[in-house]
Amino acid sequence: MKTNLVILLLSVFLLVSCNQTKKGEYTNINDVIDNKQEHPGKKLMETNCYVCHSPTASMEDRIGPPMIAIKKHYISSNTTKEEFIADIQKWILNPNEEDAKMFGAVKKFGVMPKTTYPEETINQIADYMFDNDIERPEWFEAHFNSESGIGNGKGKGMQKRQTFVEDQGLTYKDRGLKYALGTKAELGKNLMGTIQKKGTLAAVEFCNIKAYPLTDSMSVVYHANIKRVSDQPRNPENQANSKELQHIASFKKVIANNQEPEPIIEDIEDVVNFYYPITTNSMCLQCHGTPNKELDNEAYKKIKMLYPKDMAIGYDVNQVRGIWNISFEK
Repeated sequence: MKTNLVILLLSVFLLVSCNQTKKGEYTNINDVIDNKQEHPGKKLMETNCYVCHSPTASMEDRIGPPMIAIKKHYISSNTTKEEFIADIQKWILNPNEEDAKMFGAVKKFGVMPKTTYPEETINQIADYMFDNDIERPEWFEAHFNSESGIGNGKGKGMQKRQTFVEDQGLTYKDRGLKYALGTKAELGKNLMGTIQKKGTLAAVEFCNIKAYPLTDSMSVVYHANIKRVSDQPRNPENQANSKELQHIASFKKVIANNQEPEPIIEDIEDVVNFYYPITTNSMCLQCHGTPNKELDNEAYKKIKMLYPKDMAIGYDVNQVRGIWNISFEK
């Protein structure tokens, strides 16, 4: 009898111990999952910043400094997260040469074009930058260390360096964004380089000759059909159809409310249709602003000569200029 009682007590003890151990393990797994959830600022940075501040472009092909350079110039050993976020917000609200902290970048690329973003978008991006290691070009460390008269820019990374994944395994949203932003970067690199080196008139000619071939070349690269369409096209061939006009109207409401736009995705049999807004910044207004204001008279004459039916003027900063319409196979 005593033996049976001992066995019973031992069994109960083991059962309770196992249950407690399993419960503890389950809680720890949840903690790990929570810790590994992606910071929203990472995707916002890739979507809004990497077109100009690419982590992979070479020194020669850049149109702006990489994000890691911005982090290192803005963060010192004494900088708090709150101070860093406030500094980034201040710069985004009014980019100008007098307040610049990156004099070499301003000299090489010019002052960043003024672009309006939701305050929360910049908060999330800056929060992510402060706490995480962010991807850097291969040449960056040697370049940064060789510069003189620059603060030490303490890096406060707490996670492993980001890595890009191949298209396979990406969500339809991420694939569409990759194709749209990659094409935008290629067009922007060439267009902004032309403006900086040769001026607005040369940029108008560049768009007339090169914009279509460059877009088509990116369609080949991504194995997708990539188009830019507008309700106020410069080239009549870019006129939006009825469905595209509806999407443009939807994106206009989102941007007017100072919200972060989300892509529109249509899943149709074996094909995905992806739509995303094209918005204006201050540099865009050199060709798409108001005549005799942001758009000077000589540039406007050139535009009317090349595009007699032009409708793509009168824009202000942070307005929907058109949309990306991208189709790709699943």
